[in-house]
Amino acid sequence: MRRSVMGATAVAVLLASAACGGRGEEGGTTAQGECKGQQTTGITDKSVKLGGIYPLSGPASAYGQIPVGVKAYFDSVNAEENGIGGRKVTFVFRDDGYQPARAVEEARRLVEQEQVFALFQTLGTPSTTAVWDYAGQRKVPQVFVATGASKWGTDKSHPWTIGWQPNYISEARIYAQFLKGEKPQAKVAVLYQNDDFGKDLLGGFKKAIEGSQIKVVAEQSYEVADPSVDPQMRNLAGSGADVFLNVTTPKFGSQALAADAKNTRWNPLHIINNVAASLTVLRPVGFPNVQNTVSAAYYKDPVDPQWANDAEMKRYKAAMAKYAPNADVNNQYNAFGWAAAASFHKTMQAMKCPTREGLRDAMRNLKDVRVDMLLPGISLNTGADDGFPIESMQLMRFKGERWELFGQVIDTRKEFGPVTH
Repeated sequence: MRRSVMGATAVAVLLASAACGGRGEEGGTTAQGECKGQQTTGITDKSVKLGGIYPLSGPASAYGQIPVGVKAYFDSVNAEENGIGGRKVTFVFRDDGYQPARAVEEARRLVEQEQVFALFQTLGTPSTTAVWDYAGQRKVPQVFVATGASKWGTDKSHPWTIGWQPNYISEARIYAQFLKGEKPQAKVAVLYQNDDFGKDLLGGFKKAIEGSQIKVVAEQSYEVADPSVDPQMRNLAGSGADVFLNVTTPKFGSQALAADAKNTRWNPLHIINNVAASLTVLRPVGFPNVQNTVSAAYYKDPVDPQWANDAEMKRYKAAMAKYAPNADVNNQYNAFGWAAAASFHKTMQAMKCPTREGLRDAMRNLKDVRVDMLLPGISLNTGADDGFPIESMQLMRFKGERWELFGQVIDTRKEFGPVTH
């Protein structure tokens, strides 16, 4: 069934391509109708070229597994389904070391030298922020950026850039709702990264607890260049807080967990944000030391036994074994990359024109699009006034050697209303 539906969709895409006419650079196409004059750099009837930017080195290098999952997905689709709509996908990714200036350099190389059709994922709020003006000026789609900053969905002056994962304000709202039920008089200590990422989630959390008995009693920030967060953790431990909100990227998330475990006099409920909730973060600390830590999820965990017979999980694991045999199939960041690539696949299928403008319009008009690696009940939705593809999450608690989902999927759109700035 899956192949027959995709086959039908591929025919539709090719017919749309034929209706739009020929190919060419911006302003030089021979296309007819609504696609005339639109950009076709990086895409032909038989191919599409994408470029990604990730921290393969530096303080956020744990995220370097994400493009491995992305590439395994595209390699699988190229081999098994002749690409997306008959177009074989070439995925080129570059290392920015989690440095915004390098991200801009790599974006220029990908767009101007590699001639990519779109930037599929720039990772990190600072790097994506550095790139989005350039992407907008060049009118290059910056699709499903790997960061949950709320501005990707609220800033209408950057229509070429869109996020993918739940935004940090929505995630913060879920933790606040959890505490209102679990610890309604919680005293919260917060460690956060001193940039738009950390401030976004912390600000969202503070706003979400307004009017409740929950109080933020201590805050400590860190810089990406800091060697350690041990000094900050010592200060937070003396705050008297009974909840610790850990708003960090993987390296610092692991350090904070380890510091918390060492301090036997401080035993708060530990909440860690999703972007640092991978087993690669928890394992170095020792699983016995991270029991009952709370986080939230939106895509399937390869370690969770409830997905053992899931068709998409089987497909993911088979493709990883074939196309990325040296990678850890249970690494959640690989699954993240797979889910994001599958979302891009669905978005390309929805394009009315096989052009950069067509992709921009498709990514902003997703209607209840199901992606099989997302948790049941979660789908992609965007619109003229909604630039957030995913706004639903489910809480999870660490038990034994893995995360266990609990409660129901929470649609933050319905539960809390739209995120605005």
